[in-house]
Amino acid sequence: MPDLISTHAKFIHSVLKGAVKLDDDRITRSWKRCLDDYRLDPANPQDPVVVDRSELLERQERVSEVLSIAKIEMANLYQQLAGSGYAIMLTDVDGVLLNYFGDPEFTHTASKTGLMMGAVWSEQYQGTNGMGTCLLEKKPLIIHHREHFLARNIGLTCSAAPIFDHDGKLLAVLDASGESRLAQQHTLVLVNMSAQMIENRVFLSNFGRDFILRFHSRPEFVGTLGEGAIAFTDCGRVMAANHSALFQLGYSSPRDVCGKDIGELFSISLQSLLELSALNSFRPMPIFEARRGGRFFAVAQQPEGVKPVVPAAARGQRKSASSLSLTGTSPLDELEYGDPLMQRNISAAKRVLSREVAVLIYGETGAGKEVFAKALHYSSNRADKQFVAINCASIPETLIESELFGYKAGAFTGASREGQRGKIFQANGGTLFLDEIGDMPIQLQARLLRVLEEREVLPLGSEIPVKVDIKLISATHCNLTEKIIKGEFRQDLYYRLNGLSLSLPPLRERADKRNLIKNILLTENTDHHKAEIDNQALEALERYHWPGNIRQLRNVLRTVLALREGDVITIKDLPQEIGGGQTPSHEDGSKPPVALNPLESAERDALIRELESNHWNITNVARQLKISRNTLYRKMQRLNIKDPNKDILD
Repeated sequence: MPDLISTHAKFIHSVLKGAVKLDDDRITRSWKRCLDDYRLDPANPQDPVVVDRSELLERQERVSEVLSIAKIEMANLYQQLAGSGYAIMLTDVDGVLLNYFGDPEFTHTASKTGLMMGAVWSEQYQGTNGMGTCLLEKKPLIIHHREHFLARNIGLTCSAAPIFDHDGKLLAVLDASGESRLAQQHTLVLVNMSAQMIENRVFLSNFGRDFILRFHSRPEFVGTLGEGAIAFTDCGRVMAANHSALFQLGYSSPRDVCGKDIGELFSISLQSLLELSALNSFRPMPIFEARRGGRFFAVAQQPEGVKPVVPAAARGQRKSASSLSLTGTSPLDELEYGDPLMQRNISAAKRVLSREVAVLIYGETGAGKEVFAKALHYSSNRADKQFVAINCASIPETLIESELFGYKAGAFTGASREGQRGKIFQANGGTLFLDEIGDMPIQLQARLLRVLEEREVLPLGSEIPVKVDIKLISATHCNLTEKIIKGEFRQDLYYRLNGLSLSLPPLRERADKRNLIKNILLTENTDHHKAEIDNQALEALERYHWPGNIRQLRNVLRTVLALREGDVITIKDLPQEIGGGQTPSHEDGSKPPVALNPLESAERDALIRELESNHWNITNVARQLKISRNTLYRKMQRLNIKDPNKDILD
């Protein structure tokens, strides 16, 4: 180790003396700052600087809004990179680490390098590193291994992206750090997309009490990462615009649009825009730019608590819950690409749109449960109200009660001085979506049941219940019947949730896989030069087993689009496990033996589907097939099927 430290220090000095030239000038600039401005020694093993708890809490409070929004995206990013040895971190503008999601495999390295809450990762203290250098460069970047200034950090690979507010002011830095041997470009793409999503959500949160226009040149991109967003006063004056809005309209700075009337940007008034949005069931509608006449698709939303605009054409009569948009379709219809089971799900969901029927959606992780729930909401007569989603599995058990029911000011230590409205109250008049309901703690299930029965919420610390009107949609990947038998889920709550039960097919079993792939590719392709895909690459995507379902497919296509070298996606652009000429992968990680005949191959595929649908419960599968467990194990061994949870054959 001493030799490695000495070699690294010599290499840095040789670069700064001009004897060696690096490909990336940003690294050279950073090393020069570390040596000349901060007087750091690359071989110095001094301990990391960590602020005390009171200062950490004070810093977290300063950016509490950004932090609460970032936690959701950090959790999503962590799930995408889980198992690959990465930690997801957020720092403030001084480089102080405010939040941390760590992979267990990375915990030891993290503790040695100072990747912990409260640690200061500015260049001044940690030398060249992802978070600190990103704070100064204000651009997404990768700092890989020996690009770090301090020798103790050269085992790390850091991908960092800045987060800005609507005025272009730096708010924070999002970072993914790990011990990857390679500088993972696709990790930087995911980090940068997450940072942009945080920016968009911060923008919408900051202007939640104002009129918002969300738009894009393609209707399917409204509501996605690439949408433009503009905030207006009630008089139609521009208050702020996000980066995508400025880019699409051809402006370079927020100052170029702030103060303008909406009529100077688009050939429409604010009132007409709101009426058309309501008439179009709050789905993207065509509007035209005032300067150049370019066409965009937009949705206008009103501030929370403002009486909804009623379209002139609809005044005096209420539209039915199942009313169609101007195109004659509803958001539910847009989920139908030709799969028979999805067709039945959509047809059944339409029948309960205007009825107080709870909906329970079953499906594997990533199969599109939340997307289906949103489509159901926006097809209903509650489309102009809030859709509030909460993942019962991702919120710590100690916080889920306050998240759901809210709390009164001073209800507990650390509670906000103003109190907090719970998710159920936020969904009043609209839809509450409880994802992964099977993971809700058993003690909270009784409180949720009481809310559903009495239609009122009692915030923590309060004695006065509040009436609520919500449409309830729940989702789970668990078998709730099994959880009831084990005493992990209340039977009475299950009967209250299970009004209409829908089962979403996993991606590998969908008959419309090709159409779905093409549509997601089109949705994710936000570049001006639209990419196409050749048949060989499309067939490889169809053959792949997709253990992560639609979520995995979407992330793969995003990365492929970001890294592609031409306008046509070929099999060379696909990840190795999908397009590398390998036998189509299965969720259990095994490959079928070469010598299988067609009948054996069909038997193998059928058996894998049966095992997966039973979550690899050997006893259940053997009972369904009416064979012994030993016979089932022998079949699995003959067909080279391995249980992903344990090595059955070893």
